[in-house]
Amino acid sequence: MKHSFYLAATLALLGLTSLNAAASNPHKEAIVGPFTQGSQVTEQCIACHEDHAKDFMKSSHWTWELEQDLPGRTVKRGKKNAINNFCTSISGNEPRCTSCHAGYGWKDSSFDFSDMTKVDCLVCHDTTGTYIKDPAGAGEALEKVNLERVAQNVGMPVRDNCGSCHFYGGGGDAVKHGDLDSSMAYPDKATDVHMDSDGNDFSCQTCHATKEHQISGNAMGVSPGGQNDIGCENCHDAAPHANKRLNTHTTSVACQTCHIPFFARNEPTKMEWDWSTAGQDREETTDQYGKHTFMKKKGDFVWAKMVQPEYAWYNGKADAYMPGDKMDPAKITKLTYPLGDITDKTAKIYPFKVHTGKQIYDKKQNIFVTAKVYGKGGYWSDFDWDKAAKLGMEANETLKQQGISYSGEHGFAATEMWWRINHMVSPKEQALKCNDCHNQGTRLDWQALGYQSDPMKNKQGPKHAK
Repeated sequence: MKHSFYLAATLALLGLTSLNAAASNPHKEAIVGPFTQGSQVTEQCIACHEDHAKDFMKSSHWTWELEQDLPGRTVKRGKKNAINNFCTSISGNEPRCTSCHAGYGWKDSSFDFSDMTKVDCLVCHDTTGTYIKDPAGAGEALEKVNLERVAQNVGMPVRDNCGSCHFYGGGGDAVKHGDLDSSMAYPDKATDVHMDSDGNDFSCQTCHATKEHQISGNAMGVSPGGQNDIGCENCHDAAPHANKRLNTHTTSVACQTCHIPFFARNEPTKMEWDWSTAGQDREETTDQYGKHTFMKKKGDFVWAKMVQPEYAWYNGKADAYMPGDKMDPAKITKLTYPLGDITDKTAKIYPFKVHTGKQIYDKKQNIFVTAKVYGKGGYWSDFDWDKAAKLGMEANETLKQQGISYSGEHGFAATEMWWRINHMVSPKEQALKCNDCHNQGTRLDWQALGYQSDPMKNKQGPKHAK
C-alpha cells in the first residue's frame, strides 16, 4: 500500500492511468543513451524541458544561497557560505559537500551556475531507486548507475528522492536535523502521523507546496532570514481543539511544541561535536548505538535518541553568524538562533534541536575559520590545522571579498546551532499533557522563557511580561 501513492503520482505525471500504460512511457522513446555522465542526460532533458531547468536555476536548491534580511543587514546566505558546527563549511570541501547539490561538477568556487547542462534532473525525478550520487564526486552519479534506465523512468519526486539528501545531511543518517532521517521514508504512525505509510501517506510536497520548481519552506539553520515559511495553519485551524482552554495556548505555543514531544525517535542524531580533540592518538570508540564517539580525524561526538527538544520563543525570524563576523572565544557563539521573546506578540514557543560544538577559530582576528577538511591538504589527510585553516579560508568567497585571510594562529571555541523541529509529529494521544509543563511538570523552563514561574500557578496570561 505504501507504494500506491508514489505509483499513482508517477503515472499521473506521465499522463498514464495503469501499469500497462506505463510500458509506453514516452521517456523511453525520447531519451537515448548510453550516457557516461549526468550532464549528457540533462542535455536531452532540456530539449523539451528548458523552461523547467530555468525555473530550477532560480531556486536555492541550485544556488545554495538566498538573499535575506538579518537584524541590521541584508546578506546572501545558504549552504554555499554558512559556517556550521559540523564540518564547518563547504569552502575547500566542495567535492564532498556538493555530493548533495542538485547539479554536476561543483568542484570549487569556479563552478558555473549559469550552465544549464549542470542541472541534475535525476536526483529528484528518479523512480527506479537506483540513482546514487558519488559521496565525493562533486554531484556526479556513481559510475555503476545505469543513467539511461534512470532517465527513461522519471516521475514525480517521492520521499526517497528528497531524503537522499535531507535525511543524510551532515555526513550520515540523522546527523544534522534530528527530525529527518531514513525512518521517515516509510514511517509508521508513531513516528509521524502525516507521513505514516499506512495512513495519511503524505508526500513531502503535501506540505512543501511547489510551483515552478520553487519549493516552499526554509531551513532556519541555513536560511534564518528566509520568508518562505510553511506552518501547521496551512492545513489546520488556528483553534483546532474541542477544548477551549487548549485553544488559548495557540496564541503563544506552537503546535509542534505539544505534538512533537521527542525527535530522533528511531535513529540517533548527533548532539555534540568537539573538534578540539581531533588528531589525538586515542583508540576510536563507539556508543550503544554503534556510533563513533571518538575519531582521530573528527574528534569527540555525542549521539542521542528520543531527544526532548529545547524550547525558545520564535517570531519567524532568526539571526546568524556570517563569515568574518567577530566572536568572543570566552563565550558560546550562536551560529543560528531564533528571534523573539515573551513580550513579542508575534512569537510563539517552539521546539528546537540545539547542536553544540567546539570548532576552530582565528586567534588573532577572533573570527571562525572555514577549514578545509577533505582532499589534498585537508585536515583529514594531513592533520595540520594551520594548513587546513589557510586553504579553507582561501577558498571562501565571502572572506576573500572582505580581504580576510588566515593569521596563522588558531584556537577552539564553543558554538551552538539551533534547528527548528517540524517533523516526527506524534499521534494526538502521545502529545504533551497539561502536567508535562504545569504543576510539577518540568518540560518547560518557565524562567528561561521569561515567566516568573509556572503561569498556571500565578494565573498569569500566556504573554505575561517579566
